[in-house]
Amino acid sequence: MAVITPEIKEFIENNLGWVSTISKDGELDLGPKMSLFVLDETHIAYHERTAGQAYENLKNGSPLVVAFANLAEKKGYRFRGNVTLHSDDAIYEAQVKVAEEKGTKKPAVIPVLEVTEIQDLASGPNAGKTIAKD
Repeated sequence: MAVITPEIKEFIENNLGWVSTISKDGELDLGPKMSLFVLDETHIAYHERTAGQAYENLKNGSPLVVAFANLAEKKGYRFRGNVTLHSDDAIYEAQVKVAEEKGTKKPAVIPVLEVTEIQDLASGPNAGKTIAKD
């Protein structure tokens, strides 16, 4: 798996991330997820609270792409990999506790992206280039 460095983790913690999925009919879905977080050095996760289109797409086997950007810094990262939906295990239960502590809605599921590729979204000649890949 591609490794999320401490620098990238800090960037994720301080910027809004967006997720992209695709429906069975090929319709793209893109939306911000304020609950995105680094689970460990090779996994990114979020609290799926709306259980809307992105969740339906993931249940139907859609890939998940996650991106973070900072306009002022002209910097960002895109993450690709394999997604697993957690709804009745230790990962889910731990995140339900986090939601309770933060006073946020209980998540329907915790999508966890096993990161296999990290791409640079910084402005300039390396924009879109892979910086880590399995």
